[in-house]
This record gives sequence, structure tokens and C-alpha cells, in this order.
Amino acid sequence: MSAPEGGEMGTPESLISMTDIFILSLAGGFAVYWFFVRNKKKEEPNFKKLKITPVLERSASSDASFITRMKNQNRNVIVFYGSQTGTAEEFANRLAKDASRYGMKGMVADPEECDMEDLPKLSEIDRCLVIFCLATYGEGDPTDNAQEFHEYLNNGECDLVGIKYAVFGLGNKTYEHYNYMGKYVDKRLEELGAERVFDLGLGDDDANIEEDFVTWKEGFWPAVCAHFGVEATGEDINARQYTLETVSDEFPREKIFKGEVARLGSLNHQKPPYDSKNPFLAPITVNKELHKGGDRSCMHIELDISDSKIRYEAGDHVAIYPINNLETVEKIGKRLNVDLDTVFTLNNVDEDASKKHPFPCPTSYRTALSHYVDINIPPRTHVLGELAEYTDNPKDKEFLTTMTHATEEGKKLYMQWVHEAKRDILAILEDIPSLQPPLDHICELLPRLQPRFYSISSTPKVYPKSIHVTAVLVDYITSTKRHRKGVCTSWLKTKIPTGDEQNPIRVPIYVRKSQFRLPFKTSTPIVMIGPGTGLAPFRGFIQERAWHKKEGKVVGDTILYFGCRNKAVDFIYEDEMMDFVNDSALKLHTAFSRDTAQKVYVQHLLDQNQKEIWDVLNNNGHIYICGDAKNMAKEVLGMLIKILMNEGNMSTADAEDYIKKLQTRGRYSADVWS
Repeated sequence: MSAPEGGEMGTPESLISMTDIFILSLAGGFAVYWFFVRNKKKEEPNFKKLKITPVLERSASSDASFITRMKNQNRNVIVFYGSQTGTAEEFANRLAKDASRYGMKGMVADPEECDMEDLPKLSEIDRCLVIFCLATYGEGDPTDNAQEFHEYLNNGECDLVGIKYAVFGLGNKTYEHYNYMGKYVDKRLEELGAERVFDLGLGDDDANIEEDFVTWKEGFWPAVCAHFGVEATGEDINARQYTLETVSDEFPREKIFKGEVARLGSLNHQKPPYDSKNPFLAPITVNKELHKGGDRSCMHIELDISDSKIRYEAGDHVAIYPINNLETVEKIGKRLNVDLDTVFTLNNVDEDASKKHPFPCPTSYRTALSHYVDINIPPRTHVLGELAEYTDNPKDKEFLTTMTHATEEGKKLYMQWVHEAKRDILAILEDIPSLQPPLDHICELLPRLQPRFYSISSTPKVYPKSIHVTAVLVDYITSTKRHRKGVCTSWLKTKIPTGDEQNPIRVPIYVRKSQFRLPFKTSTPIVMIGPGTGLAPFRGFIQERAWHKKEGKVVGDTILYFGCRNKAVDFIYEDEMMDFVNDSALKLHTAFSRDTAQKVYVQHLLDQNQKEIWDVLNNNGHIYICGDAKNMAKEVLGMLIKILMNEGNMSTADAEDYIKKLQTRGRYSADVWS
């Protein structure tokens, strides 16, 4: 599965390399509080005590037409986002905030919470600009919150004459349908009569999507100024968007958020339906090691869903909400000399803004850093720019500021010092001792901690009351000699069931439906290609096909191409696979790259069995690929084209067209990650 703002969230630690990974509300604000902080940053502020009621994180755009809100609030820039991991939403907030620099007033909107049929009415607003920040999910799919908008554009013939627009897409070049959503919307808006103000921007998360976005912005705003006849106002857009208020000791503790995604008390008072805003606390019944040696780790985890009414199908994805490393949280508190048990709230200074808080408030610093803020992702350039104001060392300030500029020097420095070195916020604070930012501003600037998605490695036909997860532990040393661990996998590694059925170890989850599906007819032959943890969804497929066979149904050939380093070490689920082979439920081809003098991978096995693949395709069979998109998936695709050319006597162009037709008909599916 591919991460929307880049790769797909894969079977290992999802979006560990991307992106993807990140929700932060940064819509337009005022400079009043910033002035206070900038001049008092070395002093301990005397915040007033606050008595408040908890406010759920909810967009006001669902309460009224976005057209009405724009008119009532004198806004003339609206930024719609299609986001799965938060990066597109973060970019949208930055663009809306930028608008104030040019005498314009922006707002951010979720298309899922808006009546997009009102889009043509934007022409009624004087000098109005609509911007779309749209990520592509999977193999050319819109993100969950942009699906209805995509259908609206695809099916409707609305008149968008008079609408001024621009689009920035977020994708990953390792996928065939790179940035499909951004490209489609940009083209479709023009077809419907809208006027493009600036060229389509394309962000590539396989490289450096932050650099792509900053570079695009450098050309975008001058084009907007020229089009609308506006000039930069000189307004400080780094002004704080949220004001900090501490909570009095008398405030009821039961009204303080303790890690809930949205609804206060939802973790203690569970009730269905369960989704991204209301995850189910699933008991872990099994957590065992799959590798039989070596220095790497792969976990098999079973989640009990018997009391949840959650339903899933083989091929679906399960989202798991992790908790940040508590040692890192403590180090941040100690470095900034903050009492992590202080309870606070952050209120948007823009009273008309749709998002009143960056995350559920009131809460404690400890909870915010543990559950709500992504303290592991290397901060983006705009974060470094705002942090630069909290050092009195001219060299440190210049160093940080340089990385915010879209110059070759700035891009190179950011790429090397932050991106490639994987410096998170703690590493930056440790490496620049002169930095003394308020912790609440860090909480405001960093993106929201996102759930991690994993391909489900079971079928409800066999396991109707549990969901199985196969996850590789992410654990490595960075170039700065820091020990970096996957947020979710390192957390899951500690979740070992105790056997106490009354108080089981639980993790918050929900299920996301997938298009990665078995053929409707069980008699249809299938070929599955999945090295390493790419085996995960195929384990569910094989279980289901074997179950149908035992039920007496006619089941077509079920063929698996699996590869790993060493048979004796990382051949995961070996005993299960061999049982399926012995029961004639599976035909298995294996490649163990480190067990032979010359490395052999799954694509080499395909080359050795060209006729088998061709026979499956000739019998209306399905091809499935799961695993690394950048190398394995590309090489497998190249091998399939070679097979079509050799066995089907096709030209290269005809073979590529054949594959595209297979995709259109749902006979060629990829669930891959970067």
C-alpha cells in the first residue's frame, strides 16, 4: 500500500521514510502573541489560569457552507486538501497562512466536510483564489477525504468559469501512477472552465517533498501577486497561531484528554462504530518473533476484535495508533526545563478559524508529546525558520534561517543536515544548545502523530475474531550516531501479552478498506509476488483459498513467489507455507538471496517460469505484487513485460498496454511501499 503523501503505508513500519508523515493546523493568524514571545522568550511567562471545557477536534466547515463562511469572514483564499498521512493538510495550512503576507485572507477546508457542489459559487467572491493540495494514495487513488470530490469532478459537468485555481500534488515517483490525483484535478478544473493561476506543482516523497513544495511556493506567490495585482505587505507570517493558557489545579481531571483521538473519554468508554476518530482498543493475544536468528526482528501480532463488531476482508489494512518513545519525551522536557505534567490548552488566535486547537485540549505536555505530536519526523523548513527566533547566537540563527531559503545552498544544507541525517526535534535541540523555544510552540509547529498502516495477514474466513499483523522492527543508527527506532514497531515490540484476560495489553486500531482483493471466482488462478513482509497480505489470500478448497469449491492455481535473505533465518511462516504446499493448496517458488553464490531474487524466478505466468494470464488470472516499490516492484513489472514479449510475441508498447488493461480490469494489483 502506498503512502498518500509519498509512498504507501506498508507492511513494515508504515511511512517510516516519508513521509507521510503529518497533521498540523497552521492557518492564518495575527502577530500579537508573537511580539510578546519574541521579547520575553528568556523569561518564564506568567500565564493566566484557565477554566475551560474540553473542545473536540472538529471542523466548523461541516456547520455551514464554505461559501457563507468565506463571505462572512472576508476570506478570499481557500485551500482544500486531500490527505492520508497529514502532509497535504500541513502544506494547505502553510499556504493559507502565507496569504496574509499579500493582503489576502486564507482558510483551510476538508472537501469531505464541504458541499463541493458549491465550488462554482467561489466566482461570486471578489479576487478569490482556490488552491488544492492533493495527495495520491495507492495506485492512483484519491485519499479517503477526497474520494467524493473526485467523483464529483469525474461525473459532473459543473461550470467553473470565473474560478481562479492552482494545484500542488503530493506523490511518489516509485509508483506508476505518480501524482495522479494532482494531475487529474489540475486538468479537469481547466476542462470545466476554471483559470489556472500557476503551473501544477508535483511533490515527490521518494526524494525530498519539502524541497519540492518550497521551490513551487517561491514561484507561486509572485504569480498570484501578478495575477491579482497585490503586493507583499511585510506582515510577519511567523506570528504565533495559538496562544497558550495553563489550566488551573481546580479543573476536573476527568475532563483532560489523556490520548484520545477525538472524543473525550473514548478510550475508557468504548462504543462502536470504530474508525479513525474512534479507534478500538484491541487486546493483543499473540506477539511472537518470526525470524529464527540474525540481528533483525519481524513480529507476528494477533489483535482480538471479538467485542468490536469490526469486519475486515483479506487484503485490508489495519491502522495502529502508536505512542512515542517515553524516554525521548522525558529528554525533551529536561532539555527545555519544563514540567511535563503541566496541563494546558492551545487556542487559535483567529476566532473564525475552523480548527480551534492543533490537537485535543486541554491536555498535559507529557500526553501531547506522547500521543499527539510527531516528535520523530525531521522538522520541515518552516519549523526551522520559527525556531531560529529562539536563539541569541547569530551564527546558529543564520544557520537555521539558511535552510529555510529555496536557494541551492539552503536546499543542500537542509537535505544533508536534517533530511539525510534524520535529525528529529530532540537532535536539533541537542545539537544547537543555544535554542530555547517554548515547548508549547514546538507542540504547535510539529505535525500530528499519525497512525501506522499494515497489510492484514489473515482472512476472516479462518480468523473472524482476530486481525493478524506482520511487522518488521525498524532499528538503525543514523549518520550522527543516534539510535533511531520505528515509532510504531518499537512500541509494538514491547507489547507482550501477559495472559491476564481481565487486563490485557491493548492498542488502538481501526480497519481501512483496500482495493487489494482476491478475484470473485475462486476458480480464477492467481500469482502472488511478495518477498519479505510482502508475504503478509498473501498469507490471508492463501488461507482463504485453502478454506474454500476444504469447503468443496473449485479453486484455481494459487502460486506464490517468495524471497528472503536466508531460508534458515527469515523465511517467515515457513511451516504454514509448507503445510499449504503439502495440502496442494499452494504452489511455492522461493528465492534465498544470501544462500547462493549468486544472488537470486523473485524476479529471477519469474524469468525461469515465464510459461507459468503466461498460462495464468491466458486463463484470466490475476497478478498481485506486494513489497518494495522502488526496486522490487519495478523489476517485477519489467520482468512481466519481458514475459509478455517472449510468450505473447508482443512489442514493448503492446506489453505495456496489456499491463494497463490488466490494471483497469482489476487483474493486476500492487500493494507496495517506499
